[in-house]
Amino acid sequence: MTTIMDPTDERVPVERTITPRPSAITGNVALLDISKPRGNVLIDRLEQQLSERLPGVTFNRYAKPTFTKPAPDDLRRQIQAENDFVVEALAD
Repeated sequence: MTTIMDPTDERVPVERTITPRPSAITGNVALLDISKPRGNVLIDRLEQQLSERLPGVTFNRYAKPTFTKPAPDDLRRQIQAENDFVVEALAD
């Protein structure tokens, strides 16, 4: 078990088992822009670099409506259904 500190409430640490990492990145990768300023710039550059290093991988772009709230349930379900990996971009 690994203790993960939750920034919303650290009084009771959450214990979770970390998911084993795959040996390769294949399939579909979600690039999630959380809608902070210049996040799209970061995602653009990241997609460019990853595309060069991971031929055959498909990148799907998503954006949260606002960075001030968690992603809506429908968006999270869509990302999970359509992708094998997720990269979440924060920027300012």
